[in-house]
Amino acid sequence: MFLQTKLAAAGITFLILLLSGFTGTVLAQSGPPAEAPAGWGPVSINLEEIEYPYPVSYMNFRVYNQDVRLAYMDVSPTGRSNGRTVIFHHGGLYYGWYWEKQVAALAAEGYRVIVKDRLGWGKSSKPIIPYSINLWASNTARLMDHLGIEQAAVVGHSIGGQMVTRFAFLYPERTTHLVTVNQVGLTDRRQGRGFNPLSGEVDANPDMEDVYASLLRWGNENYVTWNPDFLKHMRIRYGNRLSGDWPRMAYVSRLTGQMRGMDTVINDWQHIQTKTMVMGGEEDYPTFAEEARYAAEVFPNGEVFLIPNVGHNPHEEVPDVVNAELIRFLRS
Repeated sequence: MFLQTKLAAAGITFLILLLSGFTGTVLAQSGPPAEAPAGWGPVSINLEEIEYPYPVSYMNFRVYNQDVRLAYMDVSPTGRSNGRTVIFHHGGLYYGWYWEKQVAALAAEGYRVIVKDRLGWGKSSKPIIPYSINLWASNTARLMDHLGIEQAAVVGHSIGGQMVTRFAFLYPERTTHLVTVNQVGLTDRRQGRGFNPLSGEVDANPDMEDVYASLLRWGNENYVTWNPDFLKHMRIRYGNRLSGDWPRMAYVSRLTGQMRGMDTVINDWQHIQTKTMVMGGEEDYPTFAEEARYAAEVFPNGEVFLIPNVGHNPHEEVPDVVNAELIRFLRS
């Protein structure tokens, strides 16, 4: 069993942090505004009015007897092509556009980069179906077939980490490298929680002050060092609730949220022979670093890379650090 503790890389990380102006010990100088900006209005649940950093294409297919489409960005190498592909998977409450800085860095290194919005979120369709990690993993394989890609490295953040882990488990011959970034579900917390089937009822007219208060807590909890660019996440989710299609989005969110408590990927780890890196910001939650180190030990070819004084979204907080480590690992 191989575990690379990354002591040598820690020095490189510290240097990059210094060069980028990140001191590593200073908490956020400011945070999200205390109240929702006055200009925030409705945002459609398929984000028609939200610009992505690269052109968005769609893959049409049928699932559970419904016609759906999966949104994705397909970015060609800007540097000399190395013939390899990386596919990024966003987290539960995020969108493909937040990988923008990783896309640019890897494209410059010669990679073809694919970024998809998972089914049920972002610019992809919002069908009322039984969502599962298996379904999302199979959609990655379907997209690869659609684009003529035989193999790829897969990178996933938060619940996207569960998706790429399951993908590597189900499709080992198609996976060159596996990277999880602050993955949720590093332990199995299902025991004793019971199960409550959804009634189908949703709050169609949420109190917008309560909505923003919830988003404010989310912003303060997920980032150690705040950047105004992060407000885009909050603006979209706030605006979705003002959309006439919000009840559908709310129910899909309930379906996907419930799914998270029905499956775990921790039993997949020991069977995955693919080179794996468990990456993350150490300040995600109190036990994250310990759980990440343990996960890396269980993966047969795992290593861990932890970034001090960074929260749940290291690819946004310290993109240069994450990019450098991704490039190093993907070359291995």
